[in-house]
Amino acid sequence: MVLRVLHWLCRLIVAGIFIYSGYVKVQETLQFAVAIGGYKLVPENLILPIATYFPWIEIALGLVVLSGWKIRYSSWAAVGLILFFIVLLTITYLRGIETNCGCFSFNDRVSPSTIVRDGLILIPALFLAMESFLRKRLRTRAAESVDQTSIP
Repeated sequence: MVLRVLHWLCRLIVAGIFIYSGYVKVQETLQFAVAIGGYKLVPENLILPIATYFPWIEIALGLVVLSGWKIRYSSWAAVGLILFFIVLLTITYLRGIETNCGCFSFNDRVSPSTIVRDGLILIPALFLAMESFLRKRLRTRAAESVDQTSIP
């Protein structure tokens, strides 16, 4: 019961974050393009196409996670994307580049707090991705404890 509630809570959190962040970027494509350019990692001719199409990928991933279709795979995709964001933010911060994150708004500077925030977002995505493994481990432990209690 607890795992089922945790599963749904994590799905809603991960899906909501991806849908919301994609929506913000779709609404302000040019500002998102400026944010991408601020990282100084992408060739200029790719900035506008990325700013135009990437938010739709985020929204689609959020909808897939929300729907529960292929949840393990979509969760791993979310984990990969979040890890990519964390690496991107960390590299930018360590290079001393002062730019807007572009994650949820366009007035949020890249800082240790944005890196930590993305690290916290990683937790529910990791739970969803590893849930089947965790359930197996819990069943194995429960079976082992039952076996040990039945031995005289």
